[in-house]
Amino acid sequence: MQRRSRGINTGLILLLSQIFHVGINNIPPVTLATLALNVWLFLNPLKPLLNSCLSVEKCYHQKDWHRLLLSPLHHADDWHLYFNMASMLWKGIHLERRLGSRWFAYVIITFSLLTGVVYLLLQFACAEFLNEPDFQRNCAVGFSGVLFALKVLNNHYCPGGFVNILGFLVPNRFACWAELVAIHFLTPGTSFAGHLAGILVGLMYTQGPLKKIMKTCAGIFSSSIGYPGYQYYFNSSGHSGYQDHYPYSRPGHYEEAARSYDVYTAGLSEEEQMERALRASLWDRGNTRNSPPPYGFRLSPEEEMRRQRLHRFDGQ
Repeated sequence: MQRRSRGINTGLILLLSQIFHVGINNIPPVTLATLALNVWLFLNPLKPLLNSCLSVEKCYHQKDWHRLLLSPLHHADDWHLYFNMASMLWKGIHLERRLGSRWFAYVIITFSLLTGVVYLLLQFACAEFLNEPDFQRNCAVGFSGVLFALKVLNNHYCPGGFVNILGFLVPNRFACWAELVAIHFLTPGTSFAGHLAGILVGLMYTQGPLKKIMKTCAGIFSSSIGYPGYQYYFNSSGHSGYQDHYPYSRPGHYEEAARSYDVYTAGLSEEEQMERALRASLWDRGNTRNSPPPYGFRLSPEEEMRRQRLHRFDGQ
């Protein structure tokens, strides 16, 4: 293994600071493991970036298929790692608590592989139809394609509301497309095809047959993968927790509670959204004493005092 020879990794320091600010005990296990794996491979890359990035030439023509596994887990620099993992932290807290850890792990693995495959198909199609062989040599690395797929899931489960992109309010259902275009024009060097591949994989899951195929494969290969089907508890701030719930006393039958959604992002940054979600989770724990507590949240005395202050504030 090679260790990166770098000076101060400011992005990495900010990421670790954000993780500890949220609290390791408040991060679900698969999300935490994904963060840890990406940080570890940033500090100890299995291969140099040129030997782990994904391209049609390297994967298809040279049969170097292990790049499908390596490319999502390697990052170009510490800021690349920071922005991707900070986004993963926010999305993982929401989606893993909603889907369950085993299914979320299954989703992450599937999306990582499929995003790479779709990226290769897009690059190959561009090279053929535009008669530009250079598309086959474009090499991509990073977790952002998977994050775009998770963003589609997040918007699917939290419909309604708007997000502020470059000063324009964009409906959540179109937010991924607006961000795709904005990132492409504002951040040179990003992979448009890689991000687009993530959106397409997310749509395959939410609107296409991918989710059904995954359930079928899970049933064939293992009976231990939990299917997504939980009773959720919501308040005006969004999703707060889950518990396994079988209204007909057996798996396979699920009853979904009525949902009440607030504006999803309201122009908040990822960090502000995360803080809002954590505050909502801590608040819900105080208001659902007869229900199972949300995953991973343990109130310290200081947090209990903070919750009481929030209660007094909201009651005014």
